[in-house]
Amino acid sequence: MSKSIEVNDLNVYYGDFLAVEGVNIDIQPGTVTAFIGPSGCGKSTFLRTLNRMHEVIPGARVEGEVLVDGSNLYGAGVDPVLVRRQIGMVFQRPNPFPTMSIRDNVLAGVKLNNRRMSKSDQDDLVERSLRGANLWNEVKDRLEKPGSGLSGGQQQRLCIARAIAVSPDIILMDEPCSALDPISTFAIEELIAEIKNDYTVVIVTHNMQQASRVSDKTAFFNIAGTGKPGKLIEYDDTTKIFTAPTEKATEDYVSGRFG
Repeated sequence: MSKSIEVNDLNVYYGDFLAVEGVNIDIQPGTVTAFIGPSGCGKSTFLRTLNRMHEVIPGARVEGEVLVDGSNLYGAGVDPVLVRRQIGMVFQRPNPFPTMSIRDNVLAGVKLNNRRMSKSDQDDLVERSLRGANLWNEVKDRLEKPGSGLSGGQQQRLCIARAIAVSPDIILMDEPCSALDPISTFAIEELIAEIKNDYTVVIVTHNMQQASRVSDKTAFFNIAGTGKPGKLIEYDDTTKIFTAPTEKATEDYVSGRFG
């Protein structure tokens, strides 16, 4: 089941440095939201706060709330491991576990969560996840071969299969196509359109065309200068952001006048 994300007055710090300031955003379940903006404006940092992934960096902390279907991810006693199970992440560079087979890559998260499953249940889950990532037909005859033997685009879809195998509610994608060729990019974009029925998807992208193709809503982030915090400037329906944005900075960015 996809879930809503509501962010209230979120500030993200690395030590004393305020990296992202004052974000308020409501993301509806079953939608694709794109985060766009120039490099260094806090898009990826903010994305990582949505599943507490930024906390792996020492000194990282947040102020404010991130509510998923009303529960605060940063509430007292909330286990970040459980948060990351509920909210999957796909990174910029495909990162299958190189020594593991394709099959074991898909099951990695499930095994990490200590879910005991019979061999036949595992087989079903592997097939369902790979079908969900549009990869089954390409790899079904070599499931025991290492995941590192796949092409870049296939590896990225394997990482998406691994993310969906644990049945998350939300999938975060940090520039998932930036290392891929156009054909693989198209495959991932088609996949995003298909999976949004089951998951809430949030994607960081530098590719304006991609944002306009895949997302229902777009959030534009910007930064006033080096050393200043990133801020959310505008958030609206994607068509409006790209055709009639409210803020001049948004218009300058999407029309290619800066960034």
